[in-house]
Amino acid sequence: MSKLHSPVKVGPYEFSHRVVLAPLTRMRAEEGAKPGPLMAEYYAQRTSEGGFLIGEATIAAPNGNGYLGAPGLYDDSQIDGWKLVTDAVHAKGGRVFLQLYHAGRQSNSQLQPSGAQPVAPSAVPHGGVAYTEAGWVPNTPSRALSIPEIADLVESFRTAAIRGKQAGFDGVELHAANGYLFDQFLQDGSNKRTDIYGGSFENRSRFLIDATKAVISVWGGERVAVRLGPSGTWGDMSDSNPEGLFTYVAQELAKLNLAYVHLIEPRVLGNVDDDSKDQNPVAAQLIRKHYKGAIIAAGGFKGHTAEAIVQAGDADLVAFGRDFIANPDLPERLRRQLPLNSYDRPTFFGGTDVGYTDYPFYRKDSVAA
Repeated sequence: MSKLHSPVKVGPYEFSHRVVLAPLTRMRAEEGAKPGPLMAEYYAQRTSEGGFLIGEATIAAPNGNGYLGAPGLYDDSQIDGWKLVTDAVHAKGGRVFLQLYHAGRQSNSQLQPSGAQPVAPSAVPHGGVAYTEAGWVPNTPSRALSIPEIADLVESFRTAAIRGKQAGFDGVELHAANGYLFDQFLQDGSNKRTDIYGGSFENRSRFLIDATKAVISVWGGERVAVRLGPSGTWGDMSDSNPEGLFTYVAQELAKLNLAYVHLIEPRVLGNVDDDSKDQNPVAAQLIRKHYKGAIIAAGGFKGHTAEAIVQAGDADLVAFGRDFIANPDLPERLRRQLPLNSYDRPTFFGGTDVGYTDYPFYRKDSVAA
């Protein structure tokens, strides 16, 4: 039997296979950053009995958005919409974690309260784009957060985690990758601070560790997780010593009895493969040396490469993105080695049910060549 399709325990939960729906920004939330029935249908389609899903990046604070159409949990009005999603997943026998994020400098003033500047650890010029009513637009130059504001953001993650429990989620993952705010604090290409949040590995990790502990105070460690992108460069990210930094972060997270650590391989840049990067799963290989708990690996995996990494023991589960978008029954297709639908990249971000809930389940006459 394939190890990818064997049972696994993560925190308090038993899963029947190791194929995970990756957290995927799809930008289909309704007005007010509220999930609606369309989002519930999308997640329900991708739920299998005993399967595990990670919800898309969900805004934890009012100034934390980088994408029009992204969902939030920074306000009580957003709880009921997420309850539609979690109820739909649980009705089909699956589990779903909430992923909380803050875009930080990866935003535009059109998405900020009162048109304010986006916030960041430091005011460092950078590229990148945000999605607004005007479409994809350059990020607005950011300003540095004050120490009291950082404390307020930690509290925002705690209160968003409380709302996640009220919405029926099974746990919480903090998004500390892809050039968003936690990642901006971690990496010294974006963090030039000289106070307790800058300089050393310990100081640059402080915001992430404090927020993780705040969420643990709500959920307990075994229902909390963190996503990292060692050596990730999306959003103009860089670090002078990424191996040292992420080794330190992994060692600190190992002390917290988390459900898992979720790792993005550097061979993926945003939503495309970066062929200039090492195509082997180097992030999982590095972190496994320092983190003995459950690891989810993500980033360009196919069925055979996912099987290989779990067989090697560098990861316990594998998250799939683009192939799960196009194949709502992906775990079963991989198990039976069935052909896959092709994905339609132009419909990834925003829009209607097209390219969202209209991908067919497997039938011999329905699969794209």
